[in-house]
Amino acid sequence: MRVIVCENYDEVSKKAAQIVASEVVLNPKAVLGLATGSTPVGMYKILAEMNKNGEIDFSSIKSFNLDEYYPMSADNDQSYRYFMNENLFNHINIDIKNTHVLDGLAEDPEKECADYDKMIEEAGGIDIQVLGIGQNGHIAFNEPDSFLYANTHITDLTESTINANSRFFEKIEDVPTKALTMGIASILKARRIIILATGASKKAITKELIEGEISTNNPASMLKVHKDVILICDKEAYGE
Repeated sequence: MRVIVCENYDEVSKKAAQIVASEVVLNPKAVLGLATGSTPVGMYKILAEMNKNGEIDFSSIKSFNLDEYYPMSADNDQSYRYFMNENLFNHINIDIKNTHVLDGLAEDPEKECADYDKMIEEAGGIDIQVLGIGQNGHIAFNEPDSFLYANTHITDLTESTINANSRFFEKIEDVPTKALTMGIASILKARRIIILATGASKKAITKELIEGEISTNNPASMLKVHKDVILICDKEAYGE
């Protein structure tokens, strides 16, 4: 795992955008694995600006997002489809048909998950996967547990995740209690992975990710078995 320490969030966003942009330039038909949450928003803004300036072209790019609440309609302003449209897809020249987010209203969620993995495989696999990291080490909605699911699956959200996400909803009762998410093996199949960590609240888990052992109690530690992972963090997350 390579570690890049940046001065602040803005520098993290710039460095991450540079790496993704390089992939898009070198491979105009690249398949991107994308994440939601506040951490990658700065990176998405920079990528959109680069596209606007003619520096990069998304017209032949495909994307697959990590996860989606369940049940959740795509037009709900808290859905991850809505998030991606608002923060990236509506601002770049990507074909919306080439952007994939799990269907939060799928009648058969198990089939939706299996079909999603198949679509990624048929697209040639993910060339570069963007990840954030939770304070407990979760990546996508893979939470610490005695075992972890390999493939894309439906999962119950932990109380800590529901509480953390409640800030985006009017009341905690509105937060979905389930989600569809890529599994650990689905994520590890990506050819390159970049994981972003910013802020003092991520200091402990960043230290554990760099120095700790591989454990299902820290799902992000599974990234240690991957041959091409780049951790991009700011000084607050990196600590001493």
